[in-house]
Amino acid sequence: MPSAKRLRSVTLWRRSLRAAAFAFAAMTATAADMRAAEPLLVFGARIAGDDARTRIVVEFDRKPEFSIHYVANPVRVIVDLPETSFGLKPESLEPRGLFDAIRYGGMGVGTSRLVLSAKGPVEVSHAEVKPEEDGKSFRLVLDAEKIDQARFDELLGGQQWSGTTRAVKTDRPVAAVKDPGAFVIAVDAGHGGIDTGAIGNVTKTEEKHVTLAFAEELVATLKREAGVEAFLTRDRDEFLSLPQRVQVARQKGANLFISVHADTLKQKDIRGATVYTISDKASDHLAASLAERENLSDEIAGIPLQSEPAEVADILIDLTRRETQAFSVNLARTVVSSFEGQIKLINNPHRHAGFRVLQAPDVPSILLELGFLSNKDDEKQLLDPEWRKKVSALLAVAVRRYRETAVANGG
Repeated sequence: MPSAKRLRSVTLWRRSLRAAAFAFAAMTATAADMRAAEPLLVFGARIAGDDARTRIVVEFDRKPEFSIHYVANPVRVIVDLPETSFGLKPESLEPRGLFDAIRYGGMGVGTSRLVLSAKGPVEVSHAEVKPEEDGKSFRLVLDAEKIDQARFDELLGGQQWSGTTRAVKTDRPVAAVKDPGAFVIAVDAGHGGIDTGAIGNVTKTEEKHVTLAFAEELVATLKREAGVEAFLTRDRDEFLSLPQRVQVARQKGANLFISVHADTLKQKDIRGATVYTISDKASDHLAASLAERENLSDEIAGIPLQSEPAEVADILIDLTRRETQAFSVNLARTVVSSFEGQIKLINNPHRHAGFRVLQAPDVPSILLELGFLSNKDDEKQLLDPEWRKKVSALLAVAVRRYRETAVANGG
């Protein structure tokens, strides 16, 4: 018969074993939870087909949930996914067959999207997720085929999807400014997430990264100004619709809105900064072309094009808009004046066109094109931290002058 001492030893040993098992289970569960919280990874993709049928295969590290929707004018197939990192080479999904453009990227917190722009009406006739043979990864297989307009209209009419919920989702509540008496400036880093913007001619750097790096530097510089509060409309690589950017600025009581961009042109010798303000009529062909491209951001992300809601026909609204436009023009001229002789400017550096992101009727707004990623000299500057500091300091001076003038005029 075992002794009492031996029984106590066995009991302690069993308790230790159970505790170790519980600890191991907890660690395993924690590791699993952490992995589940991480974005999915796309590590491979391929596309094949012709003008009648096209197959797209996307390879994931874990099993993805997905949903498919359709958008018209132009025809696009929208594949919504959980938050996903796309570790792909650009040539992996080079458009072919039924599709003439393919884009992918983030759509806000927890969501990503694949947008397939089609040459005409199409239908995804088969879509499934299959495990690979090793069981450690999965592939999403999409088979698309050409259909007639009547069938495509049926697909559009039969889906319960507006396309806007995911597109504007964000986990950042709009907080009030800390100092109610502060001069508040919204700095908007153009593009983001699925909308990469322009691509650098030499380094292939995406505009969305250039604009965010500059916007961060500008906010830091502006915050050093007495009585000024500055904030970013987006502080990460995420997609925000054009109306949402305006909404964020207005909800935080912005006194100014500065949207930052970097364009590309076919003429690679053109370089320099440009300041744009809103107008129903474009000042020139370059301004009109730029506004048309910038206004396509929502379409690129797969958001259905919808007409803007009509505002109340009120003379006070119209007067506010006119006054705001006058302040915007004053700001643009002040920025150009601050830049002159300090950084390279394009000919006629203050231009205007119908930019949707500048449409707030009560917030003076400018769109600043820092330079052209299609020009090797501009591209080099845009990637230079010291150049960003210099331009941010000049912008801070311009804002200070504008603010003094606005206050003196009761603005």
